[in-house]
Amino acid sequence: MTRHPIPSFSLSGKVPLVTGGASGIGLGIAAAMAGAGATVVIADIDEAKAKREAAALTEAGHRAGAVRIDLA
Repeated sequence: MTRHPIPSFSLSGKVPLVTGGASGIGLGIAAAMAGAGATVVIADIDEAKAKREAAALTEAGHRAGAVRIDLA
């Protein structure tokens, strides 16, 4: 995934919960927020994929976690 950091934008100290964050636009948002310094929580119905994506962000040097959530 290509990262496009936003200049002079910091989310350091923030902990956003990104619903649908294991794929698609949600994953892009989670990655962008992590790139801006946030500790991201990826929330998705597919817990295994959410954990894999959180682990990938962590391996890239960011702080991330995952939770299963079903908003239906």
